[in-house]
Amino acid sequence: MAQPNRNARQWKFLDIFTAMFFSLVLLFFLLVFTPFGDPLAYSGRQALLLSTSDPKQRHRFVSLVELGEHRQPIDPCPPDSVDHMPCEDPKRNSQLSRYMNFYRERHCPLPDEMPLCLIPPPLDYKIPIQWPESLHKVWHSNMPHNKIATRKGHQGWMKEEGPYFIFPGGGTMFPDGALPYIDKLRRFMPIKGGIIRTALDMGCGVASFAGSLLAEGILTLSFAPRDSHKAQIQFALERGIPAFVLMFGTRRLPFPAFAFDFIHCSRCLIPFAAFSGVFFFFEMLLIHSFLISTSFVRCSMKKYWIGFADATYFIEVDRLLRPGGFLVISGPPVQWPKKEREWEELQAVARALCYELIIVEGNTVIWKKPDRDPCLKPNEFRIGLCDESDDPNVAWYVNLKRCVTPSFINGGYAIGKIPGWPERLLSAPSRALIMNNGIDLFQADTRRWATRVAYYKNTLKVKLGTPAIRNVMDMNAFFGGFAAALETDPVWVMNVVPARKPLTLDIIYDRGLIGVYHDWCEPFSTYPRTYDLIHVASIDSLTKLPGSRNSSCSLVDLMAEIDRMLRPEGTAVIQDSPE
Repeated sequence: MAQPNRNARQWKFLDIFTAMFFSLVLLFFLLVFTPFGDPLAYSGRQALLLSTSDPKQRHRFVSLVELGEHRQPIDPCPPDSVDHMPCEDPKRNSQLSRYMNFYRERHCPLPDEMPLCLIPPPLDYKIPIQWPESLHKVWHSNMPHNKIATRKGHQGWMKEEGPYFIFPGGGTMFPDGALPYIDKLRRFMPIKGGIIRTALDMGCGVASFAGSLLAEGILTLSFAPRDSHKAQIQFALERGIPAFVLMFGTRRLPFPAFAFDFIHCSRCLIPFAAFSGVFFFFEMLLIHSFLISTSFVRCSMKKYWIGFADATYFIEVDRLLRPGGFLVISGPPVQWPKKEREWEELQAVARALCYELIIVEGNTVIWKKPDRDPCLKPNEFRIGLCDESDDPNVAWYVNLKRCVTPSFINGGYAIGKIPGWPERLLSAPSRALIMNNGIDLFQADTRRWATRVAYYKNTLKVKLGTPAIRNVMDMNAFFGGFAAALETDPVWVMNVVPARKPLTLDIIYDRGLIGVYHDWCEPFSTYPRTYDLIHVASIDSLTKLPGSRNSSCSLVDLMAEIDRMLRPEGTAVIQDSPE
């Protein structure tokens, strides 16, 4: 009879014992020779940096940092997060409704859902090429995304050349370059002379149009969503051109009324007169149910169509365009094959709002907005005037509205009635009159920041005025006095007006500067490593509830967000009280 194989059970037991022994040895080395063994690791530090499973642990870690008891730098995020934008996360937002591109708008995770770590630069990252050379070329290794160069190179967007991406200055509607296209526009618009100063470029590509307008003294804020091209806004910012990640979807754009002298769309594919009112109503009910919930839901919806077009997007453009301002649309549907119905509807909306048709040439149309209070003709779009209770300057997470905004100050905002550039920079605008002591506040703010900026340059030796600093952000801009004091420097400034503070962004635009509304308890809509200098006055107020000493978010998270936006070797200037 065969003998039983006793060695089989013996070796199985030895394998288990050996594995346990070496596991304990490995754990010992981890505890002794790595950060897992320090006292902060005991409080769950590493778990906090790499996981969001326990909000209590995260709160405990934030408290340690705020109390100064955190002795080591916050750890870097994983390498695959080099381009991470928390509020524009395609994987997270893909669960949302597609209607009016709701899923491509901002949808921010709660702070407890975000790992507290620092975004690393990509492999082989180099300090960006300085302005103005950066307008024409950037390092390939800083954004190794070849998709646009491959798909759009024949249209003059960009191309790869050795260690660089090169920008010939073209676009889909101007493959021979933006300069000949601008020369065509100047035949019908006052491009030079300071009449037009602030512009908005919708669906901007790599922002060559905006970059070319800088030589004309026109400051253009370009926007596009995070889309299949992946990095178009990232390329624009790397070039040193004002740009912002934004989707024209279900909400007002985060700008005040009558902000822009000129609004431009070159094949931006925005359906200015495409959505039906009933379809919008039913879909928005489900979107609202998402907004009041605490977690993501998948929206399933049938499309209902009725026989009238909805001019909601055109109406939003009208809210943003200064009376007497210019609207230029190039590409579909303007005299475009198989887009005849859309083109007719677009013209009908413009007629209903009394826009003056300047020219239709090829696939480009130029309109001029009336320089008086809205002239609203009877129309099939069911457009009416907004109620007096609607504040057209409130635009932070506000749904689009199907009503026209009156301009209340009898043309006081109109092009031709406000000073031209650069005189408007230091002239107190009519909208400052609405504030109590607004003119005095404006003048005092201008003087204060001229003095402080001189101190930054001469005493603190901040490299303002040198090629080392091009992209600048002011996180708490108020009247834009800081940006105004930098006007002679080779910089552009993103003026951010916190959405829970007095809404003074309209005054900033009246000065000929640009900016956005934002709530600093959420991440900003930009890529990592996009600003050379970030400036903030009264930083503690950015986390406080209005009229309260209580914080609505953490200063630690805000500082981590500053780190995300700031380029390596960039500068942060914080002006505040000693406390």
